[in-house]
Amino acid sequence: MLHGAGMMQPHAQARRFRGATALIVLGAVLAACSTLTKQPTSSEEEDTTYSAAPANIASLSEVVQRNPTDPQAFNMRGTVLGRAGRYEEALADFNKAISLDPNYAQAYANRGLIYRQTKKLDRALADYNRALAIDANYAVAYVSRGIVYRQQGQGIQALADFNKAISIRPDNAEAYYNRGLLYQAQSQHQFAIDDFTTAIGLSQQQAEPYIARGLSYMAAKDYKAAAGDLDTAVQFEPGNLQAWMSRGLAYERIGDKEKAAGSYAKALNIDQNYEPAKQAFARVGGKYGQTYQTFN
Repeated sequence: MLHGAGMMQPHAQARRFRGATALIVLGAVLAACSTLTKQPTSSEEEDTTYSAAPANIASLSEVVQRNPTDPQAFNMRGTVLGRAGRYEEALADFNKAISLDPNYAQAYANRGLIYRQTKKLDRALADYNRALAIDANYAVAYVSRGIVYRQQGQGIQALADFNKAISIRPDNAEAYYNRGLLYQAQSQHQFAIDDFTTAIGLSQQQAEPYIARGLSYMAAKDYKAAAGDLDTAVQFEPGNLQAWMSRGLAYERIGDKEKAAGSYAKALNIDQNYEPAKQAFARVGGKYGQTYQTFN
């Protein structure tokens, strides 16, 4: 269900997104991530269960060999190659799938994601445009194109795409999350919190929307709520540097230097050369070699 932010009139939304759309940064905290990590990260596929293990790639290569004119076989292998970070090979498979079926919307979207991940945003945008020209109800492609628009600083276009994705798929956590990042970038923190809350309800057990909501709570000076979200985030993803830095800042704002120092110490355990963590640890009186009570 669309909540308050989603019910704004288009012209009112547009006014909120004129100007730059850079994400906020609170103190030494890293900017919020742009995608939910447990969403597909190297393909726009929504229904595949294949992992990037070499055995799966080998198995899919056998399928391709047996079906050299099947675009779905190439698309599936390209998906897995993309997840393995083998981008050139993935592009070759998506190119082949498209050559076999020029109206294969998912292959265009998959190729678009590879271009997005390799910072070729103009090519990514062209592929998402093509995918949506073929299938105007392809919600995942609207989200992906919206992310490209946001990365290009085109907030109004990004907002329109996230709204469209939500109208097609009201259960799309990625769309709410990314729309929340847009609101956050424009200091519309209550709208951002609403969207992150919806994304949390839909995605479950992912650190990113908790981190993002925690940052907006901090911007709204609700430090206890921020700390609660960041407690959850670090439990879901203990190796997330941003989560520990954000949590440290939340507890620092509350005045709990013990938990703040413990959080910054955790960040230093992840990256001992991370200068903002060193500075924050020193700022709260942290001492190397000392044990801190991170949780109650």
